[in-house]
Amino acid sequence: MVACAALAAGVLSPTTVAAQSGGPLRIEITDGVIEPLPFAIPDFVAEDGGSADVASSISRVIAADLARTGLFREIPQDAFISGVSNFSDSVAYADWKAINAQALITGAVTSSGGNINVKFRVFDVFSGQPLGEGLQFSGAAGGWRRMAHKVADIVYSRITGESGYFDSRVVFVAESGPKNARRKRLAIMDYDGANVQYLTDSSALVLAPRFSPQGDRVLYTSYETGFPQVYLLDVATVGRRVLSSQEGTMTFAPRFSPDGRTVVYSLSAGGNTDLYTMDIASGQSRRLTQAPSIETAPSFSPDGSKIVFESDRSGNQQLYVMPATGGEASRISFGQGRYGTPVWSPRGDLIAFTKQNAGRFHIGVMRTDGSEERLLTASFLDEGPTWSPNGRVIMFTRESQGASGEAALYSVDITGRNLRRVLTDGAASDPAWSPLLN
Repeated sequence: MVACAALAAGVLSPTTVAAQSGGPLRIEITDGVIEPLPFAIPDFVAEDGGSADVASSISRVIAADLARTGLFREIPQDAFISGVSNFSDSVAYADWKAINAQALITGAVTSSGGNINVKFRVFDVFSGQPLGEGLQFSGAAGGWRRMAHKVADIVYSRITGESGYFDSRVVFVAESGPKNARRKRLAIMDYDGANVQYLTDSSALVLAPRFSPQGDRVLYTSYETGFPQVYLLDVATVGRRVLSSQEGTMTFAPRFSPDGRTVVYSLSAGGNTDLYTMDIASGQSRRLTQAPSIETAPSFSPDGSKIVFESDRSGNQQLYVMPATGGEASRISFGQGRYGTPVWSPRGDLIAFTKQNAGRFHIGVMRTDGSEERLLTASFLDEGPTWSPNGRVIMFTRESQGASGEAALYSVDITGRNLRRVLTDGAASDPAWSPLLN
């Protein structure tokens, strides 16, 4: 069994871990910089001869998924001494050791009647053994990218001991037009920016989309009536409805509970903004806070027992945690500057947030009691973090400075490593990561 990855105080490269332990290949993820693990992935074999392009494309997506983490480094195919022409052939470990490959991924693809079957194996070149049993996925040929992400998730898990996050999607706000007249609409894409689909038109300003725990619905805020209102949208049908509409009120900043049955959101009435929950099925709402301050940006803990939110009750924006049923709230942010947009990690151990201090914006994380605060980024404007399904990566919005500056999506590892731009067709903001797809 592959050893479990852990956050540790020391720094060990993957090579050192394997050599010292004498056990199976693994990456021990640490708080420091590690040397990416070199892996080789020959183009998957097209066993029926008619799926060569798809087989090659699948192996390229798997390689990109792994390399994008910053934990793996692909060995170029022109460095290979031997290839893989038959999925069942034995592995020439000496040839792969000679080019310093520590992991080898092989696979094969067959197609029939508009469907494809993908099978694969992962090998520890150092020990000369496979990492677990080979697996396979079948489905419509048009879903080949998703099958590639599934393979990459399993490879990642076998080497790191953590669950993967590649077979997931991101809902975000696609932006177009000049900065002083920006048009915004909801869009959804694969986590890596592929397969973009638009969920709304640009006739009304939309903000802050949030996935349901099942990934089938999206909450968001729309200004189509002239005032912010929370809408619930079905991803498959793109059907939608207003979640709450009370005359003289504004609703915004919604988020699902972990069971998907309840929504927590901000409601502004009479110049006061408080937090409410609503049962989606019955429409019954419950007020959680009653303070003259502004309470907003709520996020449930993974077990549904607590809510973290931002409030200016202390005089400026800070973070607070309270029971999910309401009651006394405890402040957890005490550093310099202002804190906002908190969101609980799916692991339950960290809270990500936006921090503004000394003219700079940061994405940071802290323990749920406010301890061990760490800032992961710094720029003119970084905001709105969202967690990958495994709690390892944070995606957020970064806006460049100046009149021509535009918003873009970035991701960063929770150690502060591997800052990357997520490629989108045009400006983009307000990302929200889905759970792993079923």
